[in-house]
Amino acid sequence: MIGKIRQKLISATPPLVSKYKVHICPLCDREIPDSQKDAHHLVPKSKGGKETEFMHRICHKQVHALFTETELAFNLNSAEALRADPELQKFITWVKSKPDDFYEKTRKSGRLKPK
Repeated sequence: MIGKIRQKLISATPPLVSKYKVHICPLCDREIPDSQKDAHHLVPKSKGGKETEFMHRICHKQVHALFTETELAFNLNSAEALRADPELQKFITWVKSKPDDFYEKTRKSGRLKPK
């Protein structure tokens, strides 16, 4: 009798699920390690955005180095729009050849500097 009760209890408990969810970067389609995970607001918070997506830290920094918040809010407010941008396509091609946990400092674009 105890064996049947134990069997019912075991079948009633949910299967063990890994507490770590695998996140894939919507920009470069590589797995994001926890140490390199950044939340990106698709529409910047300063422009009223609330929705976020996880990206590699290097991908996230590159997006903000290339584009102003206004550009991100109105023209580049989805992962598809970001991937379609020619400036970002060069970066994506380059970063895809790097390991998942790769990180290098990103410099701001020269076109964003005030004159």
